[in-house]
Amino acid sequence: MTILRAISTVGQKFDLNRSGAFSGRAKNIVARIALKPRNFPWYDYSRYTFSLGLKVGNRAFLSGHSASEYDPALKNIVVKGGMVEQTRTAYAKIAAILEAGGQSLADVVRVVEYVTTAGIEHYAEAAQVPALNTVVVKGLLRPHALIEIEVTANRSASTATVSAARGNVPAAWAPARAADGVVYLSSILPHDDFGGVIAPGDVAAQTRAIFERASQVLKSFGLTMENVVKTVDYINPAALPDYKSTGRVRRDYLAPVYPAATGIIMPRVSHPGAMIQVDFTASHYPKTVVNPGWSRYAELTYSPAVRAGDALFIAGMAALDPTTGNAVHAGDIAAQSAFGLRLRKYPAHGRGRGRRSGASREDRRVRHFSGATALPRSRRRAHAAPARTVSALDRSHLRDAAAARISDRDRFARDPGLGDKAIAPRPSPRC
Repeated sequence: MTILRAISTVGQKFDLNRSGAFSGRAKNIVARIALKPRNFPWYDYSRYTFSLGLKVGNRAFLSGHSASEYDPALKNIVVKGGMVEQTRTAYAKIAAILEAGGQSLADVVRVVEYVTTAGIEHYAEAAQVPALNTVVVKGLLRPHALIEIEVTANRSASTATVSAARGNVPAAWAPARAADGVVYLSSILPHDDFGGVIAPGDVAAQTRAIFERASQVLKSFGLTMENVVKTVDYINPAALPDYKSTGRVRRDYLAPVYPAATGIIMPRVSHPGAMIQVDFTASHYPKTVVNPGWSRYAELTYSPAVRAGDALFIAGMAALDPTTGNAVHAGDIAAQSAFGLRLRKYPAHGRGRGRRSGASREDRRVRHFSGATALPRSRRRAHAAPARTVSALDRSHLRDAAAARISDRDRFARDPGLGDKAIAPRPSPRC
């Protein structure tokens, strides 16, 4: 699984020409600042190869945080307590990190909670706040961790919420949260008005019900499905054989300018009777598809990236050749990780709808992608390490992936520690 939150264009402003096409000019306007709390008693975060969180203008993007802490007696990282205690510890960490950026829990606009299959049975004990996305994962890095929490915060006067009952949205559905023109919807399940599962065993019908509910929530903000900039599908294994049928639903609701998307196969979704749940992000700003010239996306119902306002929403990037869709570096998690990190850089510097890169440029990209060597030192950015929540890995591959990240980003400290990462099953096929 790849969870890619909305990210700022990292110190760059991309302009439109008179026709609305992406001009490719970049101007330094916003810096990324790593959040470094003075008082963080849980562990020495300076030893790790990721930031606890990043501040980008008014926004803060935090890594996933569980209840992990260093035990001096055991000389190891441990997790203590049940669901309530673990949730409180995770939020205490988050509060300390936000404080380092001049923010608080009151500024949180979106929460993603990764809950293990053991923890989901006790999930009701955890408080649910702002727009909440619940992801059931096979396990977390710390064996005794039941929950890991990732938040997005925004210190903005424009922050607003909508209740579940507003705009004729049934009470069975969670609220959404808006800030700076971006609307974060809580995870939507295929429930009817009384909480029952719609169309058991039919993933396409369940998807249609979810998209119809999403359109009702967005209507409360004066938006439509055309304003959706990112979707994340979570499906269980039973949904996989007929998952491609959900592509018709996406065409009916999202065409012609498709949002970025990620699809994840989970052991189960947050309701045991549902086959799929979907997270939606929308924007009040006009959206522009960003495609470096990868022709295969013409046949898909999602885009490699979408730009709206000053934010870039990037689709999940697996280790696939960008023109053929074929997997590369089979069986080599380190090479695939390095490949995926480099692949994600190209939508950020790609061209918007209306301008296509030439064949020679695309050929050069494919030749670059075919190897697993690191980028030249002159092309590496010297910014703060990104906030990070990683999944779609099993424990046997974690250190190989860490090695790939270190070799590809030599600005990070060379330490084998991985911090708090989520572990989940493989990515799903796209429609």
